[in-house]
Amino acid sequence: MDDDKVFKALADPNRRQLLDRLCERNGQTLGQLCEAMDMKRQSVTQHLGLLEQANVISTQRRGREKLHFINPVPLYEVYERWIRKFEEGRLALLHDLKQELERNEK
Repeated sequence: MDDDKVFKALADPNRRQLLDRLCERNGQTLGQLCEAMDMKRQSVTQHLGLLEQANVISTQRRGREKLHFINPVPLYEVYERWIRKFEEGRLALLHDLKQELERNEK
């Protein structure tokens, strides 16, 4: 996995919106994805190209249509490498400690 490509793909809010749309309904065409986007079809195509280069989405031809599918594996790998080590339990304890210390400062 190329972490840089995945992070670049996730860095843009428009690409995250496209991923959100695919999470809601996987297997959409370019036209369907463009419906809720406030940009030209060419721009959406470029965003989808970056997502595909990062392997965050895959495509499949069905006749004349090109369907776009989310690929959760690279996202899971980012989670495993960068987020999981800060498990929720530990984060909750640190958050509670911070809250308590801030209350005591007042």
